[in-house]
Amino acid sequence: MNRNMDFATLLRQPVIPVVTVESVAHAAGLGRALSDGGLVVIEVTLRTDSALAAIREMADAASGRVVVGAGTVLTPEAGEKAIESGAQFLVSPGASPRLIEASMNWKVPLMPGVATPSEAMALADMGFVFQKFFPAEVNGGTAALKAWAAPLAHITFCPTGGITSANARDYLALPNVACVGGSWVAPAAAVGASDWDAIRQLARQASQIG
Repeated sequence: MNRNMDFATLLRQPVIPVVTVESVAHAAGLGRALSDGGLVVIEVTLRTDSALAAIREMADAASGRVVVGAGTVLTPEAGEKAIESGAQFLVSPGASPRLIEASMNWKVPLMPGVATPSEAMALADMGFVFQKFFPAEVNGGTAALKAWAAPLAHITFCPTGGITSANARDYLALPNVACVGGSWVAPAAAVGASDWDAIRQLARQASQIG
């Protein structure tokens, strides 16, 4: 059974950090810095060889203080490996039939990505009422989501892609947006330099947007 509804309990902060971890050595510090700054729900993208180990390390190091999920889940196999590594939710940039079918039997929820009303409607019919709008800025940004709000009032979105500290508040003001996904809270340079103070400050600022 699909558990997409579980996102209602996960989306309890305005910004979900979308992080790319190049080295497992950075995972524990990154998780602590983000959670100390008030962002306890974290998405680790499956774009590096270290991603799965980073998910496991980040969850363990934070001792239950964080909810760690996997992003850029493209296949059922990737989703299963992420779950085995401790991911508590999964996020995909799209929604292939094979991925959706597999997710129905997973013990954690999947947030599929959409870019059109037709995609959003089709997924909602299957129980996916929390969806990732991606890439948000390229696909019309706040204007598009505002237009979708009335006819697709039963669907809640987490826009990701082109979201920054400058425009996040505009997205969050929309009635059909629960949170936004953003990478600006964990810049690659800061992560690489283990500058946890900088990331902690960025997370603190992001946690107060709304």
